[in-house]
Amino acid sequence: MNKEEIRLVKEIRALINENKTTELKKRINEIEEYLLADIIEVLEAKNQVVVFRLLDKDRALAVFEHVETEFQQELLQNFTDEKAVEFFKGLEPDDRAKLMDELPAKVAKRLIGSLSKEEKEFTLLVMGYEPGTAGHVMTPKYVRLKEDVTIDEALEQLREIGKKVETLYNIYVTDNERRLEGVVSLREIVTAEPGAVVGDVMTKDPIKVTYDTADEDVARLLQDSDLISVPVVDKENRLLGAVTVDDAMDVLAEEATEDALSKAGFAGTGQKDADRSQLLTSGSLWQVWRIRMPFLFVALAGGMIAGMFIEQFEETLATIYVLAFFIPVIMDMGGNVGTQSATIFTRAVVLGQIDFKRFMKQWLREIGIGFSMGIVYGIVGGFIVYLWQGGLDYAFNLAIVISLALTFTITIASALGFFVPFVLIKLGLDQAAGANPFITTLKDITGLLIYFLLATWMLPV
Repeated sequence: MNKEEIRLVKEIRALINENKTTELKKRINEIEEYLLADIIEVLEAKNQVVVFRLLDKDRALAVFEHVETEFQQELLQNFTDEKAVEFFKGLEPDDRAKLMDELPAKVAKRLIGSLSKEEKEFTLLVMGYEPGTAGHVMTPKYVRLKEDVTIDEALEQLREIGKKVETLYNIYVTDNERRLEGVVSLREIVTAEPGAVVGDVMTKDPIKVTYDTADEDVARLLQDSDLISVPVVDKENRLLGAVTVDDAMDVLAEEATEDALSKAGFAGTGQKDADRSQLLTSGSLWQVWRIRMPFLFVALAGGMIAGMFIEQFEETLATIYVLAFFIPVIMDMGGNVGTQSATIFTRAVVLGQIDFKRFMKQWLREIGIGFSMGIVYGIVGGFIVYLWQGGLDYAFNLAIVISLALTFTITIASALGFFVPFVLIKLGLDQAAGANPFITTLKDITGLLIYFLLATWMLPV
């Protein structure tokens, strides 16, 4: 969320907590619908219901349509029966079908039962097709004409049924058995010569898809062909419905998000991100353990190995005890830089800014940045050590050891921050949970090894 959205969330929460209903109602009815939808998604369930109850009816329905499907499902279960039915009825059949995929059977049955006979048939038709297919995202509300209908008759029909359909830009032409014969745009009908018939201006053999075509393929087809909608037919070429461009864009946006999050390791458990977040905050102890603990064993093992490395230099530490003072500095600086790099990598992957084919170039750039930061902090750290431990005979050499150790450790941490998540993604593992334990382990071992080797080489052990 950006600063404006965070500010609005705080403002709305405060108004709810202070029970300033009149002020709250005025404020939420002023906010843009799409922005209010984003805000509602991060509010607590009870506050979400409060906001929707205070919105004007038409505005509430519009905001509800902007809310992500999984949040719509939660909202419907938190509303009273009357309010849930009101929102459900205001949706298009394909949007209702998406909701039904995850709603409890009891809730779904009640909502379906609230629909009129016609709307129920439309909704059940769409629900009957497999999720992820054209049939499941199409609207069964479309306009169809016969090719021998005159333009005047066509305009009269469009006036009568135009308000009942989702799209009126493309009108489909069928025969008596509903087989698709052509398509004609509203513009072509309006600008046709007087006395013409639909068959004179229609485009024959239009682009079409079957009900079992993958919704992603349909979305890309619409994107590439600049169509407003594409007809969906069965195996006998009978018209079933149409996929509109707005539904197609929703499919592409969802696909892009899933791909990016999957590459970044956020979909490794096979659950939706929102579901997993819910699990981590309110799931059972075992469910939380199952997600969080496996990679932490890597960190535990790494800590033990780092301890063994320190043991190997026990004599060095006993002779120059001051070396122990700076172990936390070396480890913490490396840890912070590694976490920074890993976070930058993850965010860049989610935003599509990492080109995996050119990873080596991007990785080398990050190493260069790490090296430059290492030099700066190495110089600063060495200078502080020299001033602090200036009374020692080997103060200058100690400062050089700290300076070089910081430089190398920060550089290595930067390299690991990009490289480890990249490898985990390539292996199909959960980068979000696994990157930091691996980075911490490798950075600690290499950083300590470099530190003590430099100390052994440059100090009077």
